[in-house]
Amino acid sequence: MIHYLDLLVLLIVVIFIFQKLFSVLGTRNIQEKRIRLSKENAEKLYNILKNEADKMQMEENNSAEPMELKPLEETENLSDTDKILIKIPNFKKDKFLKSAENAFRIITTAFNQADVETLEMLLNKNLLKKFQDVIENRKQNKISAETDFIGFDKVEIIKAQIKDNNVAEIAVEFVSEQVNILRDADGNVIEGDENYIQNITDIWTFERAISSASPNWILVSTKK
Repeated sequence: MIHYLDLLVLLIVVIFIFQKLFSVLGTRNIQEKRIRLSKENAEKLYNILKNEADKMQMEENNSAEPMELKPLEETENLSDTDKILIKIPNFKKDKFLKSAENAFRIITTAFNQADVETLEMLLNKNLLKKFQDVIENRKQNKISAETDFIGFDKVEIIKAQIKDNNVAEIAVEFVSEQVNILRDADGNVIEGDENYIQNITDIWTFERAISSASPNWILVSTKK
């Protein structure tokens, strides 16, 4: 997809150059031959790039991993959740869960460090607003947050659905071990214990339009 987009950008550049040549030189009879030559070259280059882009897109479509289809008798034995998951094009459970683990670490760290720019890329607008409100409240009260992430005890998909607008929604249960503390402006611990490892259960829900070219899932809700 990246190469395909690069070629499309080149196509746009070619069209722009051709239009500029025509607008600047088109009324000058003395340069009609040069215009014709430029036009022919631009058209040739346009066709070459377009054909190459179409070829690359076709190769990419052919090489894409097909959705894993299971015999009817096997799908009947699947859980309700798995029956939904196999309807999501190119969905791979192991890959998704690994990405969910990484997202959990990144989002948790970004939240504690008040890294709103990172959060903007991974959260939907409603959830981002809630995170920003907490971050702003901490800033006003000069409170800093620290999380020492130990590891996961459990990462499991517990619910999945495809909504009427063709958006896939997957809820993931995270059970993790963390050390969480809040400090005041003087560095004193006001919540949590540096020597106590908490076992925390979170339910995070991710969404993605199943027709989207982007493989990225967006976090839309969190709850304990």
